[in-house]
Amino acid sequence: MTTATGRREPAAGRAGTLRVWDYRAEYEAERGDILAAVDQVARSGRLILGESVRGLERELAAWCGAGHGVGVGSGTDALVLALRGLGIRPGDEVITTSNTAIPTVSAIVTAGGVPRFVDIERGTYLMDTSQLAAAVTDRTRCIVPVHLFGQCVDMDRVQAVAGGRGIAVLEDCAQSAGAEQAGRRAGALSAAAAFSFYPTKVLGAYGDGGMVVTSDEALAARVRRLRMYGTDGRYYAEEHGYNSRLDELHAEILRRKLRRLAGYVDRRRALARRYDEALRDSGLALPRTAPGNRHVYYLYVVRHPARDAIIRELAARDIVVNVSYPWPVHTMRAYAHLGYRTGSLPETERAANEIFSLPMYPSLRDAEQDRVCSALLEIVRKLETPGA
Repeated sequence: MTTATGRREPAAGRAGTLRVWDYRAEYEAERGDILAAVDQVARSGRLILGESVRGLERELAAWCGAGHGVGVGSGTDALVLALRGLGIRPGDEVITTSNTAIPTVSAIVTAGGVPRFVDIERGTYLMDTSQLAAAVTDRTRCIVPVHLFGQCVDMDRVQAVAGGRGIAVLEDCAQSAGAEQAGRRAGALSAAAAFSFYPTKVLGAYGDGGMVVTSDEALAARVRRLRMYGTDGRYYAEEHGYNSRLDELHAEILRRKLRRLAGYVDRRRALARRYDEALRDSGLALPRTAPGNRHVYYLYVVRHPARDAIIRELAARDIVVNVSYPWPVHTMRAYAHLGYRTGSLPETERAANEIFSLPMYPSLRDAEQDRVCSALLEIVRKLETPGA
């Protein structure tokens, strides 16, 4: 198999291969509870928008510190429907970053908006909020800060720009379930937030799923309508919508996993501390937590100018890492019409050439992590030794 950056990945199933993410050990540990959730839903007599979805909506919203949750089919749909619920119309500008997963930008375009990018901070890879005010135009209607890699954008500075101008703020929380800023959780730091339950996420399902979280009752009601053909549960459409419903099976599994989320986060943070200790003198640039943030380490992202050579050497040792993200969205052919040229977002573009993500998931064993660290130390030392 070839990765997105063209590198050859070790053959699937090869003995000893250590991957950047693997759910199988976690599944074995939680299998009884997961199968009990499936059996409960199958016996309930309700497979779509039943008590499991309603329960997860209540529980995740409350856990975040918000009033309402609306379960939808994916994290991308959560962004699209939230943007539509906030009133984004064709031609409205939405400010975000290019150092993000494609769905952030795809959702803006799908909702009718025009993405406008600001650059990122070098140390955290988060939105550089000092550039926001200059990016606002008379067509700006929304800002989408991406809480990337497991920590929050500086939301006080985002709100300072948005609040006085009547601009909506929608948090992209796909990578930040459980993250906190100044003691408040991601998902309750703005008018609305979009979560993804893609399997790799901090709170992940066994397939796609997403949720819009908000304390605005009218917005929640509109998103519920939009997720079901624009209806209020009758065979009558109040407005144009489409089908995007979180299913009962995944909702019940997620309800049970939500009770374990604090433990998942604690383990991720413990793994991050072990990486910090082992790699502090490695020559790699390690993750930096912004002031006031509690980082949940959806990804543990390191940086080195010889990134591609390091990844090749790791693959030769059956250690598969990942690049999030190898191509900034503004450089992609699909978004060339937005008019951004190479060089227009320098920090974003430099990061794309140097960053990579190390294995990070709660069931990663200490011995497996030690193997990654030992390999990295050896590889980087060799690369930095003249004539080696």
